[in-house]
Parts: sequence; C-alpha cells; structure tokens
Amino acid sequence: MRELDQLLGGWLDARYAQADESARAAFADLLEQPDPELWRWLQGDGASSDARFRRIIDEIRTRDRV
Repeated sequence: MRELDQLLGGWLDARYAQADESARAAFADLLEQPDPELWRWLQGDGASSDARFRRIIDEIRTRDRV
C-alpha cells in the first residue's frame, strides 16, 4: 500500500538514524504487521496492544497529522 510506504518511510527517514536499538527493533517488528492493521492504527481507528508500536505510530500521526 503506497500510503503506508510513505508514512512508514517518513519515520524511517526522519527518526531511524537517531533511534535507539529498541526503537529500531520495534520498527522492524511493526513492519511485519498486516497492512490493514497498520492502516487502521495510523488512521486512529483502534490501537495496537504493543506499546512499542503505539509510540512509533503516535510519532508518525503527529508528524504527518494523520
């Protein structure tokens, strides 16, 4: 899904280099989630039960005003 690629790629470009190892691991795990779930979370329709994912998703939603 192109929209997901843009949103997730934006976090990758803006935050990954400065992220600590746990955030990098969380991002890699986040990418393994099903696209429909990722899209729902990024649109604010529900939330992941994994706090590591919520942190990244919140950063994306704040940056991109999703």
